[in-house]
Amino acid sequence: MSDLQKSLTQLALNPAYHDLFTILKGFRNGIVYGAKIRFPHALVMTFLFGRGTPREKLTFILRATKQHALNLGTFTPLYKFLTIALRRIYEATGGKGPVPHWHSLVAGLIGGYYVFGERTPVNEQIVLYTSSRIIASFLPRAETPKDWPAGKPRPTDKSWFAAYATITWGVVMYLHQYRRETIQSGMVNSMDYLYHNAEKWDSLRNLFWHNK
Repeated sequence: MSDLQKSLTQLALNPAYHDLFTILKGFRNGIVYGAKIRFPHALVMTFLFGRGTPREKLTFILRATKQHALNLGTFTPLYKFLTIALRRIYEATGGKGPVPHWHSLVAGLIGGYYVFGERTPVNEQIVLYTSSRIIASFLPRAETPKDWPAGKPRPTDKSWFAAYATITWGVVMYLHQYRRETIQSGMVNSMDYLYHNAEKWDSLRNLFWHNK
């Protein structure tokens, strides 16, 4: 290891700069994760259901990937900065012990409004995905053994999950049939292909290979 690498390593491991590097790594992780999950999703969905020329589709894929990556690359360091700032204020005013839980809530509220408050297709998908996870988190949990690993999510109670799934699919099928204008366009396209396309063919070949 060179002297420069040793110096940089010592700097990175210096507790005095831990908060700063936490924010910087949050930015890096947000960019990487946003690109990794958006690019393959946009690639598949655009070429399966999207309209336009291949070049237009590629432009859309890259634009969606960029927006997703930049959004997470903005939200993550902003959230970390706010929690660090709140923690330092708490400590400076005599607070002792673990930081209050509301710090995360406040930081999330501010970051959510600033980064995801504008309604765009990408933001809408992220918010809808996140909100569905929030709703599911309130379902009662199944009983688990005493040696259940700490930090591992407890599975949803089977009966409650069955009820949740039943209501979800009943409502979404009704909305798709009679209030489709209220559903996100990507989901409408997917459901059109699954259900409306199943009713359309004008030849034996199109019975199985017709995709419009």
